[in-house]
Amino acid sequence: MAPTKKINLEKSLVDLETLVEELESGDLPLETAMKKFEEGIKLTRGCQVALKEAEQRVEILLKGAGSEELADFSIDDSDE
Repeated sequence: MAPTKKINLEKSLVDLETLVEELESGDLPLETAMKKFEEGIKLTRGCQVALKEAEQRVEILLKGAGSEELADFSIDDSDE
């Protein structure tokens, strides 16, 4: 299994907003618009992974709130 690349969620969201604005303008040639759309899909998937990891960490912290020891978390890539 290849290691997952850590993304900067905030930067990815800003990049997605920029892509959406460019696509919504309607001024892009079809081929450029398709490449931008593909880039947006990749960014969206990366954001989903980052959010899932954050959710798992929060769940671990909440479950372990009563104890001093926290469990390690692992990323489950079985959804893809």
